[in-house]
Amino acid sequence: MTFIVHLDGTSNGSDSKKLRVEDRMEAPPSRVLHIRKLPNETSETEVIALGLPFGKVTNILTLKGKNQAFLELGTEEAAITMVNYYSTVTPHVRNVPVFIQYSNHKELKTDAGNQRGGTPTSGSDLALTAASSPVLRIIIDNMFYPVTLDVLQQIFSKFGTVMKIITFTKNNQFQALLQFNDPSTAQQAKIALDGQNIYNSCCTLRIDYSKLVNLNVKYNNDKSRDYTRPELPAGDGQPAMDPNMAAAFQGKDSNSLLGKIPGALSPLNAAAAAAAAAGRVALSGHSGSSGVLLASNLNEEMVTPQSLFTLFGVYGDTQRVKILYNKKDSALIQMADASQAQLAMSHLNGQKMYGKVIRVALSKHTSVQLPRDGLDDQGLTKDFTNSPLHRFKKPGSKNFQNIFPPSTTLHLSNIPTDVTEEDLRLLFSNAGGTVNAFKFFQDHKMALLQMSTVEEAIQGLIDLHNYNMGDNHHLRVSFSKSSI
Repeated sequence: MTFIVHLDGTSNGSDSKKLRVEDRMEAPPSRVLHIRKLPNETSETEVIALGLPFGKVTNILTLKGKNQAFLELGTEEAAITMVNYYSTVTPHVRNVPVFIQYSNHKELKTDAGNQRGGTPTSGSDLALTAASSPVLRIIIDNMFYPVTLDVLQQIFSKFGTVMKIITFTKNNQFQALLQFNDPSTAQQAKIALDGQNIYNSCCTLRIDYSKLVNLNVKYNNDKSRDYTRPELPAGDGQPAMDPNMAAAFQGKDSNSLLGKIPGALSPLNAAAAAAAAAGRVALSGHSGSSGVLLASNLNEEMVTPQSLFTLFGVYGDTQRVKILYNKKDSALIQMADASQAQLAMSHLNGQKMYGKVIRVALSKHTSVQLPRDGLDDQGLTKDFTNSPLHRFKKPGSKNFQNIFPPSTTLHLSNIPTDVTEEDLRLLFSNAGGTVNAFKFFQDHKMALLQMSTVEEAIQGLIDLHNYNMGDNHHLRVSFSKSSI
C-alpha cells in the first residue's frame, strides 16, 4: 500500500491515526524512516544530513507543524545501518535530540504537486535551499588532540577553494570561521562533514552557516589566514606560517592527514599529525623527523630507564632509553618511529615527573647506541626492544583507540576478582598522593581511579603499571579521558 502524505500534513487517509500508531509500535525494517521531535524550522538539508553518511537518500518529506519527517534511503540495508547506529548514538538536529524509527511505509511517494522531478535523487540534489553564506562556523567537540588551521584547510579544501580561515576560542571551545569562494561549496562541505570525526573517536566537527558573508583577515599566522593575500604580515607576537609545516600538511605524498572523509588515518598517525601541528614539528620527510627524543630537566635522583620506558610507552613502543652519563638530568628515548616520538613529545612536554617539569624535544640522534661489550655504564642504558610490555605491537590493538593526554583519572584493567576498591585505593595512595574517587566497571575487571593531581596520576602509572596483583594478574594502567 502506498500512502500519500502532503507537505502540510494532510493526507488522503487517516494520517494522524497512522502517525500515532507509528509512535507506539515497533515497525519492521523499511527503507523509509520516520523522524520525530524535530526542532521548529528544521530544514530539509538538516534532515538529509542525518541519512547521508549511510548511503543514498532517495526522497524526503517534512510534515510542517508536526515536527516530523519521512526519509527514504536507497536500500533497506542502509536504513537498518542508520537505525542501528542512532540507537547507540543519539542523533541531534540543532543540538536537540530527535527520534528515528522504521516507518510502516515501504516507499515514500509524494504526489505530483510535491514531488521533485519525479525521479530518485542523491541527498546532495535534495538539499534545495542554497546556503546564503559562503562562510561556515566550525566548533570542535571532544578535542583530545590539537586541531590547527592547517588541518582544517586540508580537510575543507577537498570540497572547493578555501579563501580565508579565522580560528579562536570561545566558551572554552576551539572554533573557526572558514570562507569558501561560493555558498554552494560551503553547503556541500557542511552536509558531508557536519558530525564527522577528524581523528578516530574524537575531534568532532559541528558546522553551521555563519551570518557573515565575508571575513576580514588582517594577519597571516597560526590563528588566521587569507589564502588570497599571501603578502599579509604575521602580526605582533604571532609566529608566521612555518614553510616546513605548509609542505608537510599540503604535500601530496603525506599519509599523515585525512585522505578521505571520514578519516582514513590510523589513530596513532592521526594523533601524530595533530602533535606535529601543535609542536611546530615537521612531519616525516623533513629535518628533525627521527624517532629519538631528548628529555631534559629530569629529577636525576629518581629517574630510571624503566620509569621513562613506562611513561613514554603510553604513547608508543619505547625501544631504548639512555640517561646521559655526564648530564643525568637528561635522557635519550628511542621510540619505534617518528610518529610515536611526535605523539609522546606533544603529550609529555611540560608535564611534572618526580616533582620537576620535564622538557621533551626531538633529538638530532637517529638511534640510541648501546654500550660497547664489557663496558659498564651503571645501568643508565636499557634496551627494551623485546619487552612484552609494548602497548602497540599488536596490529589493531584497542590501545590505539585509547591514547589520551596525562590526566588525573587513570583507567585500570586486568584486576583480579578478589581485589576490592579498598585494596586499590591503598595501593595508589602508597604510591604517593590522594585518591579522590573510584569506580568499578560492571565486571569488576576494570575501574577508574582519580588522583588529586595529574602529577600524582603520572606517578601512579609509572609505579603500578604491570604491578603483580597475585596469581600472575599484572595490573594495566593508562590515562583516561573520563572523569568520575
